[in-house]
This record gives sequence, structure tokens and C-alpha cells, in this order.
Amino acid sequence: MMKHVSILVPKGQYSIVNIAGAFQILNWASDVYAQQTRQPLFQVEFVGHRKPAQDAEGFYTVTPPKTISEIDKTDLIIVPAVHGDLQEGIANNTEVIHWIADQYKKGAEIAAFCIGAFLLAETGILDGKTCSTHWGHAQTLQDMFPNIRVEAENIVSISDGIYTSGGAYAFTNLVIYLIERYGGRELALMTAKAFMIDVDKNNQSLYMIFNGQKNHGDDMVLKVQEHIEKHYKTSITVGELADDRATNRRTLERRFKSATGNSVIQYLQRVRVEGAKKILEQSSKSVTDAMFGSGYSDAKSFREVFRKYVGVSPLDYKKKFVKEDTRKVEAQNTY
Repeated sequence: MMKHVSILVPKGQYSIVNIAGAFQILNWASDVYAQQTRQPLFQVEFVGHRKPAQDAEGFYTVTPPKTISEIDKTDLIIVPAVHGDLQEGIANNTEVIHWIADQYKKGAEIAAFCIGAFLLAETGILDGKTCSTHWGHAQTLQDMFPNIRVEAENIVSISDGIYTSGGAYAFTNLVIYLIERYGGRELALMTAKAFMIDVDKNNQSLYMIFNGQKNHGDDMVLKVQEHIEKHYKTSITVGELADDRATNRRTLERRFKSATGNSVIQYLQRVRVEGAKKILEQSSKSVTDAMFGSGYSDAKSFREVFRKYVGVSPLDYKKKFVKEDTRKVEAQNTY
């Protein structure tokens, strides 16, 4: 049965790439499906909060054939990223948010791209469910909507008919997943090949940059964070950090976790991994240089912690981000 797809054109600085890209890929897959079955897979429409729908900066205007008030029922709603101030984006799209929630209750499935997850979260239908978003906004999403389980590392998250994707062009991976869900694996693979999309890629850890949460207002925790970021190459213990601030380890751990979302040790590990990544991105540096330069002396521990946060080994990371031939590095390192 053909599925009706409503690509939402919300109010604000909406992502033209998200809506145009999804429209093109879904229609291509639908045409191929029709060639094989004599029936299109999708009926894809732009649906706006109004028409025409100009972006907030006035760079472009989309004239959707229908507005949300004209859509009584749809099968799939695609929510694009809305850039700019997140709270303002939510406030400006109150009518859209109510419409999404109403359609979900009627049986529609919902797919949100990147920071479109913020509009989706405001509906309340994500409460108790998992979701992805751009890694750079994952902590903000978690803080604003504590009843959601944000999976910062995932490119695609699926939960009860709700689909969310990671940052930027990760939306293409979610579109391929939706094509597979409705049209089968073969069609999804054909589409991925046609648009040169890396099928089945589902981890954005490789691209994440750790920036510790610092807008929490806890001065003691902020000073501990600054100490770690300045001295991460040296030996640091939680006990010493607590003693230096005239508190006990348990109190420091509790306040640190509450403020940053990480334990002290996790924070130290993540800062060290970021340091190692910067070293590995230099063509003249080896994995051994990165290990010692980020405060590690044990190769096994370094490799395990690096893989935990990045998703690949240090050597594979270097191969990914250094253009020059890495065979010399391979010969020198077994990490």
C-alpha cells in the first residue's frame, strides 16, 4: 500500500537540505519501486505551517501544496532541523508541535532529522523513549527533556514508530532506513548506491568533539573541569581533586555527575581522548605519541578507552583523518 509522506516545512530557519534531500531520495526510490510493482511506494508532499513558507533569514521560500490544517491523516511525518535559538524555534512552532502529536495518536510514524528532535521532544511523545540528534546538541536535548533517553552516539534511533537521526547529513542514513522499512532491503541498497550513501552506518562517535558541559552554575565543579583540561596529561585522582577543594570524594562525585552528566573519571577519559585525537590528526605523529601525549602509559588501556568513546581503534582513527600513506604508521604500531 502506498504511504503518504508529509515533509514538514516549519517556521524558522528550517533546513532546506533536509527537506529537499528527503524529497528527492524518497521519490527516486518510489519511482524504482513503481517500475517493479506498477505502484508507487510513496506519495511525498511538502506540508507547511503556512504557504508560502519563507525561512527566517529570507534566503529561500518553499510553497507547500498543503498546510498542516489540510492534512487530516498521514502515514509518515518528516521533521527537519530548525536552526537558530532552540527555544525560539519551539515557541514559533506551537501549532506544528500539536499537529505532530495529534497525527502520532492517529497512527502516523514520525522521523526527525538532527535538531528537529527538539520540536519532536516538545510534543511529549518521546517521553520514555530513545532518540538521536546532532552530537553537539545531545546534552542540551537531554537537559531540556530529562524524560527522554538521548543516544548521542547513534546515527539512527528507533522507538515505537519514532525515528531520529544524528547530525547534519546523517539524515540520509535515516531516509535509507525508512526506504528499507517500507520497500525492502533490495530497494534500500539500490537507493544507497544511487546516492552514494554509506548504508548501515550507525555510529557518529567518530565525528564527535567533546566539549564539557559548563553552564551548570557549580563553581567547584567548574574549577575541577578546568584543572582536568589543563593537567590531563599528568596523573590525576579523584581523591586529590576532592582534597584540593576541601571536600570529600563522595560529595565531589555527586556534584560533578549532576552538573556535567559524567563521572570525574569519565570526564578525564573524554578530555584525554580528545587530546589523543588531535595528536593523531597530525601526519607526523604516531599512535605511541598520542598515547603518551594524552596521559596514558599502558597501550591496552589507551586502546580500550579510545575505542569506547570514538568507536574505532587509534590507528583506524588516524587512517580515517590523515591523508598521507599510513603504512609506515602501521608498521610502527599495533594498536
